[in-house]
Amino acid sequence: MFTPNALAVAYRNSDSHVRDLAERLALPKFRLTSELKFATQYDYLLMHQDDALVIAKTGKGAPKPVSVELASGAVDHRRKFGGGKGQDIAKACGLNKRSNLSVYDATAGLGRDSFVLASLGCEVTLFERVGFVRELLFDGLERARMVVDIEDIMARMTLAKGTIFDIDDEECVDVVYLDPMYPHNDKSSAAVKKEMAFFRDLVGHDEDADALLPQAQQLARYRVVVKRPKGAPYLNGEEPSYRLDGKSGRFDVYVKRSLDNDSD
Repeated sequence: MFTPNALAVAYRNSDSHVRDLAERLALPKFRLTSELKFATQYDYLLMHQDDALVIAKTGKGAPKPVSVELASGAVDHRRKFGGGKGQDIAKACGLNKRSNLSVYDATAGLGRDSFVLASLGCEVTLFERVGFVRELLFDGLERARMVVDIEDIMARMTLAKGTIFDIDDEECVDVVYLDPMYPHNDKSSAAVKKEMAFFRDLVGHDEDADALLPQAQQLARYRVVVKRPKGAPYLNGEEPSYRLDGKSGRFDVYVKRSLDNDSD
């Protein structure tokens, strides 16, 4: 997946965790003996820092490392003040019609949208196929499970193995949520540009994103929700039942049947 010298597992004091992580991801190990700005042998390093697994860009002027943080910062602020079920993601998934939905987040990434849905009462199963992103996500989920204030939310989040293409059952979940990686948008916020640059450099965009939609439609009982940047084409060229347009992006909603409480 990665070009040579793109990514390595870094360590200062090697132990079994470092070896296991490198083996799982089929990545080289790199002993970090100086500051990140001088460690230019690799473009990015996956490493433990301040008790968290992070992805760090090397070289001078690099932005700060990225980790999955669900109990603090912007994610926690969104949980407390983001608008609850009035948020577009909640409306798109149908939380204005029914609570306690079961959701597959098929492209979980850093887990933020999954966390929002779980905080609103959904039972969320997260799928992430990119190895190093899945490791970051696993680490962030485990750390968040230790935070008392969000124990109930974390109990509704489960990280699955594999991808939604490994699920054979039809109509086994209420909603399938998709947010495939899309080529860089110059109108993105500076913070998003800085953070997502890490993943675009290493992963690119989802070349097979169109294949996600028909599989999601097989698995969803009620609807599939696709998060897209403004101006992006419809996934798989298929027009949605309706869309919710926001300032920087939109949600395309593909309805299979009504979520109204009196119509199962």
